[in-house]
Amino acid sequence: MQRSFFGLALVLGLVSAVGPFAIDMYLPALPTIGQALGASPGAVQATLIAFFLALGAGQVVYGPVSDMLGRKAPLYFGLALFGASSIGCALAPDAGTLIALRFLQGLGACAGMVIPRAVVRDLHTGPDAARLMSMLMLVFSVSPILAPLTGSLLIDSFGWRAVFWAVAVAAVLSAVLLFTSLPETRPPQERVGSSFSGALQAYGMLLRDSHFLGLSLIGGFGVASFFAYLANSSFVLIDHYGLSPRQYSVAFAANAASFIGVSQLTARWGARFGLGPMVKVAVTAYAAVMAVAFALQLAGIDSLAVMLGLLFVGYGALGLVVPATMVLSMEEHGTIAGTASALGGTLHFVAGIAVMGLLAPFANGNPLPMLAGIAGSALLACALAWGTLRRG
Repeated sequence: MQRSFFGLALVLGLVSAVGPFAIDMYLPALPTIGQALGASPGAVQATLIAFFLALGAGQVVYGPVSDMLGRKAPLYFGLALFGASSIGCALAPDAGTLIALRFLQGLGACAGMVIPRAVVRDLHTGPDAARLMSMLMLVFSVSPILAPLTGSLLIDSFGWRAVFWAVAVAAVLSAVLLFTSLPETRPPQERVGSSFSGALQAYGMLLRDSHFLGLSLIGGFGVASFFAYLANSSFVLIDHYGLSPRQYSVAFAANAASFIGVSQLTARWGARFGLGPMVKVAVTAYAAVMAVAFALQLAGIDSLAVMLGLLFVGYGALGLVVPATMVLSMEEHGTIAGTASALGGTLHFVAGIAVMGLLAPFANGNPLPMLAGIAGSALLACALAWGTLRRG
């Protein structure tokens, strides 16, 4: 059983990580891209926002399609679109073209974001699902831990365009892995009755389900706090604090390692204390730590070491929140797991894009706007957790 769990998590995690690689690998290059293409920081950040918009919008289609056609066919299509648009990004002559191609790249990448969660629900529920989701995230964490460092090495050696050639190769390798190692978990007899009209009805039902919405938005604002960090951290750490791209990559990887390391305790602690109570305690700790980080910065304590230390602790607590809320939100929706996964994922990205959009006018390389977005998102997640999970 251990081997089957790990083998499945390895395949799903690597397929899921292809899209995030296209984010994390080029984060150290954001200032360089702006200089190379003659674009403002806002225009460069728009390449990130376009990718996130596509990730959010595309999931509402991939989820129902995977319920109707099975899990593997939409994954193949998404990887093909992602690979082709990655090559286009590598050849982009200006910021406008790069933004458009990043949107297409995101549409391809979101197949790998939504469908693996549905595969987990196809196979398991409860603590077993939490265990598999946590293992998937362990493999998935190769992106935020290794991708910025890999990206900085590629950028130093070959320039920022090499990042997109690398992720195009990763898409091809993922398709081969998918073909050789992942069985179809949505057999034909379970697809009977799945249709776009049925998906619309399912979306309507889920949107009226306050418990599902609450759980999805707890995770959503947790993810949004990390999006605030993604969009601003390279400018803050490189331009404001003077880190090199490689030093930035190490700092970024440390936060990701904290998140994913603690997330491996989700199944064990969830089985012992209950997933709901665990989420409430973890999200409260997360909100408290991020509020302290913002308050210190507001008080004029502009210390890189203090900020990174608090982020490390806070993102560790968040590692218990995101996988547990994903599992809990789909627990009662196994027959429409793809659709439920899609809507939950879309809500994550809607929250993240909203927070990035609110912060964009204030982004000036100073840590305060970034920490305000992180702390505000964490406090919203905490309030939602205590409202949604008030029983048990």
